[in-house]
Amino acid sequence: MAQDKISYLALGDSYTIGEAVDIDQTWPNVLTSTLKKEGINIELEKIVAKTGWTTDELLIAVNEDEGLDTAKYDLVSLLIGVNNQYRGYGIEQYKEEFELLLQRAISLAGKKVSRVFVVSIPDYGVTTFAKENNKNEALIAKELYEYNSIARNISDRYGVKFFDITPISLSAIWDEDLIAKDKLHPSEKMYVGWSEYIAPGVYQLLK
Repeated sequence: MAQDKISYLALGDSYTIGEAVDIDQTWPNVLTSTLKKEGINIELEKIVAKTGWTTDELLIAVNEDEGLDTAKYDLVSLLIGVNNQYRGYGIEQYKEEFELLLQRAISLAGKKVSRVFVVSIPDYGVTTFAKENNKNEALIAKELYEYNSIARNISDRYGVKFFDITPISLSAIWDEDLIAKDKLHPSEKMYVGWSEYIAPGVYQLLK
């Protein structure tokens, strides 16, 4: 019997929509292709993400998207928060809005927590952009650690799988090919690395 198609929804910001790379090079698309090669009948049905979005902006977009009102997906991912940190938003705001977004993701996955996963925020402090603009690398790392700890703790509380790709992002310290031509966002090579790390865990969620 043929496997029913698994519909996948990706929620996020520039890291999900893939600023500075082609759409088929983004990690949700690479992940989808990887899972297909492993026999999973999956399609990336929709991406709700935009460069620069913070948690509140993603919340607005999700709540105002009429197409999501009646939609149910078999798999939902969430990666959000870097722009909260970049703009200096408070930790409490992130905590509150991330939890609301996770609740919405679970609802969109038919209330199946086993079909939702969260991806950590990469560390952009090691990028050429950060260095050329005299960004405080240590402060960025510290604050993103706090954001990611919040996301992990909330995910754990809800029983949602959390993938920590932040250590992979640090490889850009010695490999500039992991950064796109804009000197800030991940390249296709970086997204492939994320996908290779995430794919086995998502495969388990879907089997």
